[in-house]
Amino acid sequence: MWKYTVEVNGMMCGMCEAHINDAVRKAFPVKKVNSSRSKKQTVILSETELDTAALANAIRDTGYEVGKIQKEPYKKKGLFG
Repeated sequence: MWKYTVEVNGMMCGMCEAHINDAVRKAFPVKKVNSSRSKKQTVILSETELDTAALANAIRDTGYEVGKIQKEPYKKKGLFG
């Protein structure tokens, strides 16, 4: 599992967050996506690696500015760890 953290500028409200989440879901078969206008970022969990250029373009196509994209392995924390 992979975790992507994308810097996104231009989100002003909850509808902006939903707009980006929908665009990511349409472009990729992701496990989870959550955008935050206050943090200016979108966090994506995916079973497979994503094409970061295509990810940036999917968000840009909705009218928002994309900054740095961080990718890291994601391991769900268990009940005792």
